[in-house]
Amino acid sequence: MKTVTMFRKTTIAVALGALALGAGALGYRLHQEPAALAAFAPVSVAQASPVQAAANVALPDFAELVAQHGAAVVNITVEQPARKVVLERGANPFEGTPFGEFFGNLPRQPDMGPQRGLGSGFLISEDGYLMTNAHVVGDARTVRVKLTDRREFDGRVIGRDRATDVALVKIDARGLSFVKLAHPNDVRVGEWVVAIGSPYGFENTVTAGIVSAKGRTLPDDSYVPFIQTDVAVNPGNSGGPLFNLKGEVVGINSQIYSRSGGYQGLSFAIPVDVARKVSDQLRASGKVTRGWMGVTIQEVSQDLANSFKLDKPRGALVSAVSAGGPAKAAGLRAGDIIVAFDGKPIGSSADLPQEVAARLPGSTAKLQVIREGKPVSIAVKVASLPEPGGNDAQAEAEMKGARLGVVVAELNAQQKQELGIDHGVQVAQVAPGAAERAGVRPGDVILQLGDKRIDSAATLRAAAAKLPDGTPAAMLVRREDGTIFLAVTPQSGRAG
Repeated sequence: MKTVTMFRKTTIAVALGALALGAGALGYRLHQEPAALAAFAPVSVAQASPVQAAANVALPDFAELVAQHGAAVVNITVEQPARKVVLERGANPFEGTPFGEFFGNLPRQPDMGPQRGLGSGFLISEDGYLMTNAHVVGDARTVRVKLTDRREFDGRVIGRDRATDVALVKIDARGLSFVKLAHPNDVRVGEWVVAIGSPYGFENTVTAGIVSAKGRTLPDDSYVPFIQTDVAVNPGNSGGPLFNLKGEVVGINSQIYSRSGGYQGLSFAIPVDVARKVSDQLRASGKVTRGWMGVTIQEVSQDLANSFKLDKPRGALVSAVSAGGPAKAAGLRAGDIIVAFDGKPIGSSADLPQEVAARLPGSTAKLQVIREGKPVSIAVKVASLPEPGGNDAQAEAEMKGARLGVVVAELNAQQKQELGIDHGVQVAQVAPGAAERAGVRPGDVILQLGDKRIDSAATLRAAAAKLPDGTPAAMLVRREDGTIFLAVTPQSGRAG
C-alpha cells in the first residue's frame, strides 16, 4: 500500500537565484440572498430539468468578487539564511583492514547558499497589516511583498505562531485595499469558496470549489479545526485567502493532502476565527499565549468505550499526566475520560487541545470526567503553555504528538549494560512520519539526533523540535550488533 503523505510547505527552498513556487485559494457562497447573487451575474441553465427548474439554481460568476477583492491579495518572496549540511562520520565496516583508510571519513558537504521561497498573503487593514502562513515567512532574513499593481515593499514580520501556522506581517503603506473577515459560524459545508494565490509562481491565480468538511484535525495540528475544501491549492498558495461568495475571507490556505506533492482534490484552510485571535495577540505583543493543563490524551475507540462503561465512544482519554503540571495538581489521573470542558462537550480527543489552548492562563476550568464508570467534577487552574526548549519542552509535544512519529522507552542500567552503551532510548512504536520515512524500526536504540546526544525521551523531543523543516538531520541508531546513521527529514507538509 502506498503511503499518503501530507505536504504543508507552501514555500519551496532552492539555491539563490532560483525561485520556489506556490499557490493560493479563494471562496464563494451559493446559499445567498437573491440580491447578493445578482451581483455575480449568474449563468442561466437552458432547458433545465423539472428538479432544476423548481430549484431555480444558477451558477455563480466569480469575476465580480475577484475584481472587488483581488487587489487585497499579495505575493510574498522570502530569503532564508544559508544552511550548512554536514555528513557525519558513520561506522567503518573495514576498520582494522587494509581498506579501512579508504572508508574512515565521509566528505563534508559545503554550505548551501541563501534560500528563496514564494508564498501568498492578504491585507487586513488599509495601513499595511497582512496575514500569511508562519511557514511562508519562517526565519526569513528578508520578506518582500508585491501588490497586484506591481508595487513592492519590504515586509516586517510582527510575529508568527508555528502551532497554528499563522503569521502577521507589516508593510509601510496606506490607503491599501483590504479584506473583510467572515464570521466563523457562517461557513457551511457545501457552499462555494474561492482561492487567490500564486500556485507554482503563477501570480494572482483564481481557483474555486466548495467546502467539503469542517473541523478536520490533521497530524501535529491539534490547535486548528481545519476547513476542508476541494479548491485547487498547490505549492506557493500557502498563506493566501479563502473567500466566500460575499467576498469575505473564511480561512487561510495552508495544507494539502497528496501522494505527489501537488493538488489531488483535498486542501485545508485555517479558519478565520483562529487566525484572527492569533493575529490580534501577535499585533499586541508579538507572541501567542495559550492555556495548558499538562496531559497526554488519546481517542476513545468502541472497545475502550465498552471497557470504561461509556454509552458510546466520546471524550478524551487521559493516558499520562505531566509531573508538576496543572492537571496533576488538580488530581487528574491516567484513565480519566474528559467528556466536557467548562460545560462544552468533548466529542473526541481532538476537541480538547483547542479548548484548553483558547483559555486564558491563570483562569480556572471545570472538567467533567468519567472515572471508573462514574462522573466526577474537577477544577483545573489552567497554566501557560511552556515555550519549546524550556524546562517543560515536552508539554507541547504532549499536546500535539511526537514530531518524529515514534514512541520511545527509557533504558534501565541493566539494558544499557547488555547493549554495551551508556545512553539512548529504545523505539517502541513507529507511526507514519519522518522516522518511518527514514527507516527507523521498533527495537532500534536512538543514540544521537543531529549533534545532540540522546539520553532520555525529553532530550529526543527537544532535539526534534529544533530541527528545521525539509532539512535532513543525521540520526545515529543502534540496530542489533551495530550502529548506523539514518537521514531524518522533518516535513511540515504544508501545501503552498
